[in-house]
Parts: sequence; structure tokens; C-alpha cells
Amino acid sequence: MSYKRLLFENKDQIVTLKLNRADKLNAFDLLMFEDISKAIDSISRDRSIRAVVVGAEGSDFSTGLDIKSVMVNKQAGFKLLWKWWPTQSNLAQKMSVGWRRLSVPVIMAIHGRCWGAGMQTALGGDFRFASPDASLAIMESRWGLIPDMGGSLALREITAMDRALDWTMTSREIPAMEALEQGLISKIEPDPMAAAQAYAQTLAERSPDALAGIKKLYQYSWHHNDGRLLAKEWLLQWKMFLGKNRGIAVQKAQGKSDRQFVPRAL
Repeated sequence: MSYKRLLFENKDQIVTLKLNRADKLNAFDLLMFEDISKAIDSISRDRSIRAVVVGAEGSDFSTGLDIKSVMVNKQAGFKLLWKWWPTQSNLAQKMSVGWRRLSVPVIMAIHGRCWGAGMQTALGGDFRFASPDASLAIMESRWGLIPDMGGSLALREITAMDRALDWTMTSREIPAMEALEQGLISKIEPDPMAAAQAYAQTLAERSPDALAGIKKLYQYSWHHNDGRLLAKEWLLQWKMFLGKNRGIAVQKAQGKSDRQFVPRAL
């Protein structure tokens, strides 16, 4: 299978996948979403795969959405948000939920900026290794939106609500050390990709059935109402996407307008 936005390697039954849009700081356009979705499907069908490492080319893991290609284009937005049933994941939510639903361990190797869509994707990993200079951010409120890529499933497991509210409402950068202290990342490593690949090798020495069973068991124990959360996230985001304040937020973030927000719709 060929990819336009990813580098995909399967070596010794360990998949290494890298976001490959370095000239755009690995910003997510529709092709990036679609390629990641295809890669997740491909991995899920191959029962010989033992572990997955996800990293990125260039200076940053990802700076988030490609605003011009996704946010300004309503058709692209509809493709990301569309789903047949509220409790299923749409294309946007699959960036995080898809990794969680794989039966193999997924390790995220984060360096540089891991913002917005990048952070939502990273939250889908079972483990997150980050470089000392990495920064994370939940950027959606900057654009007048709520986080809508399924990362809320992980946030509810790893942090207190007041911290999640702070990060999400302010969209502030979270340095690697704070992220480690608050459980957003698993480790700080000088070379997160090398550390992730070494850890994947260690996991590959264990029974694949045991690893799959442990992942399914713990996910059931930690959270068994994922569908309800995905449905709520989806319904709220549609209200954001169709509302007047979303457009105002985009214009303000781009420095194109100083319009005041209209009274809230929720």
C-alpha cells in the first residue's frame, strides 16, 4: 500500500510509521487523515505485527491542523466529522481511537511541537516517549472548537479534570517536564524514536496473545463507555462547526479580524 503523507516500514514484525510532511511541519491535511486511517486498517488486518512505533520526519511531530486546507474548507470538515452512527468514530476521531483499538502496543515517539491534531493522535498511543525539548498543546479552542479527535478518552484516564480544562481552554504549550509530571507522556528520552523502537523490541519478546489480551482487559477496566463519549464529542463539534463563533475564532487566530464573539449558542 502506498502513502502520500506517511513513511511506513514493517521490519521484524515491528511497524515504524512516520508522518512525512516536514515542509509543512507535519500539519494535518485531509490526505494525512486518510493515510493514517489506511495505515491503521492495514495494521489491524496483519496479525503478524507485534508492535507499532509512530514518529515524524522533520523538526516537529506535528503543529496541528493545516488550517487553510481543513478549517477554511467546509467540505473537508464534513468529511472529517461525518459518521453513520454517533457512537462510532469518524475520520477525525480515528486518529486517536484507531490506535487504541489495535490489538498491538502502540508507542508514540514525540519531538518538537506536538500540537492540536498531533497531540490528539499521540494521545491514542499506549505509550508516549518525548524529547526534552518537546511541547504539547490542545489547540482547538484557539479556532473556536472543542477537541474532537477522540483524545478525550485518554485525557480522562491520565489527568485530573481541572488540568485538562486548563490545557484545553487556554491552548497553552505544555513543556515536556510538565507533561511527564502530569502523565501526558510516559518518558523523556534524548532520542525518543530509538527508545521507542528498543521498547517495541522488548514487547515483541512477549506472547502477542498476552499483549493483546492485556490491552483489551485494561481498556475495558479503565473505560467502557467510549461510544457515549465519542457521540457527545461529535454532537458538540457539529454545533461548534456550524456556529458563528467558529468563523470569528478562525479569523481572529489568523489576524484577519478583531470582531467580537457573538453570544454563546450552548
